[in-house]
Amino acid sequence: MAYVIKRYSNRKLYDTQESRYVTLEEIEEMIRAGKEVSVVDAATGEDLTSVTLTQIILENERNHRSALPAPFLHQLIKYGEAWQDFVQRSMRSSLEGIVSNQREMERVFREWSTRAGWPATPGRGEVKREGEGEAERLREEVASLRERLRSLEERLEKRRSEK
Repeated sequence: MAYVIKRYSNRKLYDTQESRYVTLEEIEEMIRAGKEVSVVDAATGEDLTSVTLTQIILENERNHRSALPAPFLHQLIKYGEAWQDFVQRSMRSSLEGIVSNQREMERVFREWSTRAGWPATPGRGEVKREGEGEAERLREEVASLRERLRSLEERLEKRRSEK
């Protein structure tokens, strides 16, 4: 279900599900966290999602966090809708490929970890985002697994040198 954000004439953005005003940065964080966002004009109901997402990208450009190449932007403007349609189709196809590859890698990793006797790792669809606490727990788990792997490699090297 998409988070509905209402944009008022004073340019304020209101998150209807959390009953609070939000910033473009907060909308960006919501999207990065996997939430689908829909932005509508509070008075007319007009869909402003694309305009708002473009505004987020432009803000990132202004802060040099994204840095889209100028020649690409020139081509986008120069060739108008035909170029934009091509870019949209290409990007959609690329993103679908990335998501498909990511899912396949997760499946392979789950199979590999099961064969290795490691505890089951939840798949992408099963992960519940709980903010930084969950991310920190995962970092610690990875660090622990790396340490176990180093320990096993050392033991294996010792056995090899004893022979």
